Amino acid sequence: MAGGSRLEDDDGLNEINVVPLVDIMLVLLIIFMVTTSFVQEQFEQDKPPPNVPVMLPKAASAQETNKMLLSLAINAGGELFLNGKPATLADVRAHVEEMKARGAKLEAFVAADERLTHGRVIEVIDQIRLLGIPDVAINTKKMEIQ
Repeated sequence: MAGGSRLEDDDGLNEINVVPLVDIMLVLLIIFMVTTSFVQEQFEQDKPPPNVPVMLPKAASAQETNKMLLSLAINAGGELFLNGKPATLADVRAHVEEMKARGAKLEAFVAADERLTHGRVIEVIDQIRLLGIPDVAINTKKMEIQ
C-alpha cells in the first residue's frame, strides 16, 4: 500500500500550473501598453513644429487643398536637384506632369548657390513657369545687418 500512495502523489505533479503563466503574460501586456504610450509621446515630440502653431476651426464648407511643394536646388556646379535627388529639366517636367495628372496644384521653391550664374537660375525658373507653375519662390539666407 505504501507503494500505491507514492504513485498517486506523483500523478498529481504531472499537471502544468497555468496560473503563474497567465500572471506573467498580464504583467508583460501592461509593460508593453505603458511603453507604447511613452514611445508615442516621444514620437510626437520629435516631429518638427509647424511654422505657425494654429488650431484651425472646423467648417462644413471647408475644402482640402492638394497643393504640393516642388523643391528645386541648384548647386555651384549647376547640377539640378528635385526634392533632394539629382534630376534634369526633363525629370522635372515628367514629375510636374505626373503631379498635375493627379490633380495637384504645384508651387515651386528654388534654392540656388550664390556662386552660380544668374542665367542658369533664370533658365530653371523659366522652365518651371512654362510647365504651368506660376508660383515660384527663391530661397535666400537672412543677411546680418551691422
